[in-house]
Amino acid sequence: MATTLILASASPRRQELLNQIAIRYHVHPTAIDETPYDNEDPLSYVKRMAEEKSAACALHFPEHTAILAADTSVVVNQHILGKPTDKHDAIRMLRSLSGITHWVYTAVSLRSHKHDLVVSKSEVTFKPLSDAEIDAYWQSGEPLDKAGAYAIQGRGGIFVSHINGSFSGIVGLPLYETSQLLALHGIYPTV
Repeated sequence: MATTLILASASPRRQELLNQIAIRYHVHPTAIDETPYDNEDPLSYVKRMAEEKSAACALHFPEHTAILAADTSVVVNQHILGKPTDKHDAIRMLRSLSGITHWVYTAVSLRSHKHDLVVSKSEVTFKPLSDAEIDAYWQSGEPLDKAGAYAIQGRGGIFVSHINGSFSGIVGLPLYETSQLLALHGIYPTV
């Protein structure tokens, strides 16, 4: 029996990336508590989030189903920058990223007859940002639902002077690592 792949995410970016590598899937977003534990380091946090998302989603599906879940965090000085709550929060985040190198961690969890997890770690360097650039970016609407208040694949890409790592991982689903996981579970691109 063929394995059905379920993407445990409503992210249009993750869907676009799976489409890019010709993987067939169904979408079933899963809501979990995403509050970091006290003193939880960012790497442990993204791993736990991806694992908990795939586990929660797996409860809704029978055998012969594979569940793919991911979590992405923007990290500055071992501090996670989540999605901004408002304009003030977004401006604070963008100012903290201005002119520095930060990390983006994306953990990918895949459950079928077994569970596997991988993490992509990428360095992202921002140019120094002016207040006018930050305000104009906020006005675009793009920062509101993005970890770290920016989208590298969108207008936020103009702030990025250098990356070292996986562009697709920074977007939200590292394609190399994900394709390797899918192959381990017998899931391959369609022809």
